[in-house]
Amino acid sequence: MQAAWLLGALVVPQVLGLGHGARGPGRGWEGGWGGALEEERKRESLMLKNLQEALGLPTGLGNKDSVAGNPEGKGVWGTKETQGEEEEEEITTAPTSSSNPFPSPSPTPEDTITYILGRLAGLDAGLHQLHIRLHALDTRVVQLTQGLRQLRDATSDTRDSVQALKEAQVRAEQEHGRLEGCLKGLRLGHKCFLLSRDFETQAAAQARCKARGGSLAQPADRQQMDAVGRYLRSALAPYNWPVWLGVNDRRSEGLYLFENGQRVSFFAWHRAPSPEPGAQPSAASSHPLSPNQPNGGVLENCVAQASDDGSWWDHDCERRLYFICEFPL
Repeated sequence: MQAAWLLGALVVPQVLGLGHGARGPGRGWEGGWGGALEEERKRESLMLKNLQEALGLPTGLGNKDSVAGNPEGKGVWGTKETQGEEEEEEITTAPTSSSNPFPSPSPTPEDTITYILGRLAGLDAGLHQLHIRLHALDTRVVQLTQGLRQLRDATSDTRDSVQALKEAQVRAEQEHGRLEGCLKGLRLGHKCFLLSRDFETQAAAQARCKARGGSLAQPADRQQMDAVGRYLRSALAPYNWPVWLGVNDRRSEGLYLFENGQRVSFFAWHRAPSPEPGAQPSAASSHPLSPNQPNGGVLENCVAQASDDGSWWDHDCERRLYFICEFPL
């Protein structure tokens, strides 16, 4: 009995001294239980830290805080029980104060690969949709191109039709002018002559005769010239009007040509009346308005026929006169 009491008296103070970190008189135990308890305390502290990190709890709760917060000098086992209770309280109360009571675990490499594959699948689907839209756009472009080609063809056909209508109109006007010239004018051989009482320059008169299917009158011989003179005299009497013919010397001075380029083989130039032998020159014979023709030189290159006697006069081509057209019969 005394031996048991003695053993308890020796062991209990050492056990109680462990609560103070073996800093009392029992330092000799540090080499035995002290080292094992220290290792156990470190493991518990590490486990607690890992648990706090996993649960998202604030860290920093260790054995030193537990020992410092034990004013009554409790032993090691009491400290472990207190820590266990504090851990249970923290585990119980921490999720209620957190914004996310169920924190998601850290992603694994498999999760990362799955996420990347999902994103790639979404990109592939988007590219497929883009290809579909591009195909639709290509189809639309082809349709628009075909429509534009059809419009161009239609425009070309319309332009050709308009051109054909213009040509038909020109031919109709020429035929109408030819028929009018032969019905209203002078028929002579294979030609018809028609007087126009519009004042035009020599070039404008030629253009108007051509638009009507003819040209300015080109009497081929003396017989045609005399017939044209009689026609003009009967149409314009009792007045004397010069009328444009299709004769000019624009190419070379003194070289008179018809409008078709043929050279004139005969002329009917006006001549001043010659005085009788032995008679004195009269004022009429020397009148300045009745000189010999042609007398204009390079200033007068176009020929007009007088309506009273059928004589030829050279005039400035820009002068506006009546004109006479001829048409083929």
